[in-house]
Amino acid sequence: MTLFIDSDILLDAVLRREPYYQPAVQILSFVDRGDHSLCISAHNLLNVYYFTRKHAGKPAAIKSVGLLENKLRVLPTDSIAIRTAMATAFNDIEDAVQYSIALANRCDMIITRNLKDYKKSQLPVMTAEQYLKTTRK
Repeated sequence: MTLFIDSDILLDAVLRREPYYQPAVQILSFVDRGDHSLCISAHNLLNVYYFTRKHAGKPAAIKSVGLLENKLRVLPTDSIAIRTAMATAFNDIEDAVQYSIALANRCDMIITRNLKDYKKSQLPVMTAEQYLKTTRK
């Protein structure tokens, strides 16, 4: 299963944001199981750096980005993704770019905390909690 992980899930894990921390960490731990490929966009790393630096300082931001970059598959944010995103019916360009990257790279699902941002998605979209429930069956 190839999951595209949205920035909010990454930030929930890195910044230990409750009550979302545990589900986010559990999703990210799937990378070690071998039955999931976890993908993020290069832009997601910029978001993680920015918010982690703001809340925890530059050394924590550098460490967090390095760990994510080494563990997860980083997909490029290129002009094709941006052009594709602008042609979608999404209201928010950043979400549209994330969606376009996930679609172009054949991700099976998007994991996000903000389902409403992906209402126009042709890919399945779940929260971390929802996805975890499907894996326990």
